[in-house]
Amino acid sequence: MLLSPEEWDALWLSAKVASCDTMVCLPFGIALSWLLERSRLPGKFLVDALVQLPMVLPPVVPGYLLLLLLGTHGPLGGWLLAHFGIVIAFTWKGAALASAVMAFPLMVQPIRLAFRLIDARLEKAATTLGAHPWQVFLTITLPLALPGVIAGSVLCFSRGLGEFGATMAFVGNIPGETRTLPLAIYSLTHVPNGDAAALRLSLLSIGLAIAALLISHWIGRRAERVLGYADHRDHHAEL
Repeated sequence: MLLSPEEWDALWLSAKVASCDTMVCLPFGIALSWLLERSRLPGKFLVDALVQLPMVLPPVVPGYLLLLLLGTHGPLGGWLLAHFGIVIAFTWKGAALASAVMAFPLMVQPIRLAFRLIDARLEKAATTLGAHPWQVFLTITLPLALPGVIAGSVLCFSRGLGEFGATMAFVGNIPGETRTLPLAIYSLTHVPNGDAAALRLSLLSIGLAIAALLISHWIGRRAERVLGYADHRDHHAEL
């Protein structure tokens, strides 16, 4: 499959945006997942609802709100520009931020489920033996939640590759700067003789998504075997 330079630019930009949004989301996703699952924070259901909100809103709405907040004339965007010379709107960094906002709920769900499935007796035993809560989290809780962390990261990356609405509203469709794969496909469907290239990029997007899911499954299975989950599941199946 031969790609034009513009198509390679869109592919590279999509990979960069998806990688950045996954790295940005990961520490916050782990922390918030643990907080939602283990803490007794008052009003926790409101935080959960806010996290899941981008999944039920039209994607253009979060993008438009980001533009109002972080545009050069927005309250936060204007302040960043005036004090630090930082511009986020209509840049690839803004595309990564928009993708992170839309992909964050997909990261939180599997990580939260992984924390829920951990046997709390293991953590309590470590605490009883004198381990600090941070030691328990880093040496027991987080390793046991690794399959969920991997699954959440891959879902976040895949969602970042396919983000369209929020990106379009917040950073536009600028060739070489914010035109990711979905935006490139959209643009090609509106130019003469662009159908072949649009189909080519569509097939490429499908291939990347399938590859990401297969890699996630393979890594998750290996992590389960290392942690003993698979043997535990097979034992129950035999019973």
